[in-house]
Amino acid sequence: MTKIIYALSDSVGETAEKVARATASQFTDEKLDIVRVPYVLSEEQIDDIIDKCVKEAGMICHTIIMPRLRAYIEMRTEEEDVVCVDILGPALWAAERITSAEPSMRVGMVRRLNNDYFKKVEAMEFAVQYDDGKDPRGFLKADIVILGISRTGKTPVSMYLAYNGIKVANLPLVPEVPLPDEIRRVPPRKIIGLVVDSYKLNGIRTSRMEALGVMEQSNYSAVDRITEELLYSKEIFRHLHCQMLDVTNKSIEETAAHIMNIVEKNREIDV
Repeated sequence: MTKIIYALSDSVGETAEKVARATASQFTDEKLDIVRVPYVLSEEQIDDIIDKCVKEAGMICHTIIMPRLRAYIEMRTEEEDVVCVDILGPALWAAERITSAEPSMRVGMVRRLNNDYFKKVEAMEFAVQYDDGKDPRGFLKADIVILGISRTGKTPVSMYLAYNGIKVANLPLVPEVPLPDEIRRVPPRKIIGLVVDSYKLNGIRTSRMEALGVMEQSNYSAVDRITEELLYSKEIFRHLHCQMLDVTNKSIEETAAHIMNIVEKNREIDV
């Protein structure tokens, strides 16, 4: 029978789950499932988990901070003889001894301290979800929208910006594919159009085709086709009244830095 470790928290429960998984990884001969239970804010929730532990011979590990709930879970697990590990307790009491100060006992402090981390994660998930115009609704939610023809660096720049907490959506421009209506509703100051030298792009696309195992020349990497696409993209940028950025001799970091400056100016306007 599979045993279960319930990882409880009065916040998101990430710490409790990580400790539970690290513990389970040490038991290779027996299956231990981890169930994260975040936002435990009542005695009823605790009772429900304890009942499950009694039926399933499970255990609890928790990072609950609220004194009332800490006392309740200690009392109830003793009554029902359920194995319970207070993850934060020993560290809190030890730190209290060496600092001569009491812990604040405020819920979610770890999360607050890692606000930048969660902002980055959210932005990176956003960039993946709205990469390559997969969902046009993302254009209206983004901090910045990047347009450009294939292989102008839209995705790597988007991910670099996302790592810096900026929500980016991008759209590949193809002459034969109409623009989604949503892009016309984005303020021009929130759109960046990328262009690159046609011969530079020819080399990039040729290398890409070779990497895919396509050795013969194709229309995709032909200079004439690239020139046609670039002219089309510049016309789109003029039509949208957006800024155009030549990335021919720019690294991803340089391109991203330029766009970050634009995002900061936009945020000042939005305040």
